[in-house]
Amino acid sequence: MEFGQKSVALVGRPNVGKSCLFNAIAGRRLSIVHDRPGVTRDVVGFALNSGHMLLDTGGIGIKPEMTPRRLQRATEQQVEFALQTAELVLLVADGLEGMTPLDEILAERLRSSGKPSWVVVNKIDGPEHEDKVHEFNKLGLRGVLFTSAAHRRGINRLRQLMGEELGSPSTDAAQGWSGRIRISFVGRPNVGKSSLCNALLREERMIVSEIPGTTRDAVSQDLDFQTDGGDPLKFSLIDTAGLRRRAKVSDPIEYFSALRVEDTIARSDVVFLVLDALDGVTKQDKLIAGHILGKGKGIIVLVNKWDFAEKRFKEAPMPGYGDLEEFRHSFEKSLRREIFFLPDAPVIFVSALEGLKIDEIPPRAALIYKRLFTEIPTGRLNSVLNKLMRRNPPRLLRKIRFKLYYAVQISKRPIKFRLFCNNEGRLDDTYRRFLQSNLIREFDLGGCPVLFDLVGKKPFKSYK
Repeated sequence: MEFGQKSVALVGRPNVGKSCLFNAIAGRRLSIVHDRPGVTRDVVGFALNSGHMLLDTGGIGIKPEMTPRRLQRATEQQVEFALQTAELVLLVADGLEGMTPLDEILAERLRSSGKPSWVVVNKIDGPEHEDKVHEFNKLGLRGVLFTSAAHRRGINRLRQLMGEELGSPSTDAAQGWSGRIRISFVGRPNVGKSSLCNALLREERMIVSEIPGTTRDAVSQDLDFQTDGGDPLKFSLIDTAGLRRRAKVSDPIEYFSALRVEDTIARSDVVFLVLDALDGVTKQDKLIAGHILGKGKGIIVLVNKWDFAEKRFKEAPMPGYGDLEEFRHSFEKSLRREIFFLPDAPVIFVSALEGLKIDEIPPRAALIYKRLFTEIPTGRLNSVLNKLMRRNPPRLLRKIRFKLYYAVQISKRPIKFRLFCNNEGRLDDTYRRFLQSNLIREFDLGGCPVLFDLVGKKPFKSYK
């Protein structure tokens, strides 16, 4: 979290409406809302327009039958993290259910922490329910507010309270500007995305479990990486839920998690596609890569669990490979052949467990981010394209050949060129990739997708 940005944490029992309240305050659907207790596990953060940071947490007191026992302790650790981080804590209670013994235990925990804390009684949907608020005064916190997250009752008063308790943030924070490169880790379930995030952060910030689907929300955390010389690299690091093929997604929570990942990719600057070294490249990995590039995002491939691959090779060397380096080179060559549409993206062989090559990740992300702002002079762009088309002319398509008249760069981040041509439909996918890959090499744009906007020649109309 950047300096001057104070935070408020929502805590409470499972299924009291914390995530729904979080979304109402943020004004966006960020945390997954479902009537199943224990859905929120990680701490989900969002920078409000006021400049404050809002934190949603997993439900305290999740029972083993609600979620795997191994996740119960980890979720409560996330709540402790929020309590240590936040300047203001809001204990969310269920107004319809009334005060429970667990609410009293949590209130005692908050009183002993010394943090400014209020009770927010949720699910007070109408005036007929407001009398149920008074019993929560017994909890002895600073005060009691009532809300209905579902009907947006009391949300403005709650925002006002946050401003009163936390004060005015710095100007930059209030404008929502952080100067940070937004990076996200995307891949199939259980490839080690959360472990990689923890390795970079050098703390157990993300819940890690061998159970696929542990991460459900897109979890953001600031990362300052100190280079050998110069200013630190500043990132906003986002861990995401694992993506499976849509045909295999039957759980509605997993479905909404996948939608959240797609939104995270759209808001990222550079995306790390995380692969499992023991699985190689799967069909789902290729689909995810295509989605990242379709959004015009910078991409870096991380082959995680490389320590296990090295161990297996040392125990039983594979025939045809002289040494481990030759095996690694062959693996990368095969990877690029499978994901043939990668824009010459960097491939880093890492191990979250052993810390292998972890320190290479931030500088590579910063480099790709810088490349996304490349401006190519129009004259040089057209010269390179003309040279490519003379060297390797496009094939005839229905007796007509694709012809390029002129090209100009129309955007950065993503890098997009407008091509004025004879007919948009004459540029086939193979020749498109030929032009894109050569432009990437010519202008040193490795890791940055190059997009084309085709403008065909308008048909001539005669007027009598």
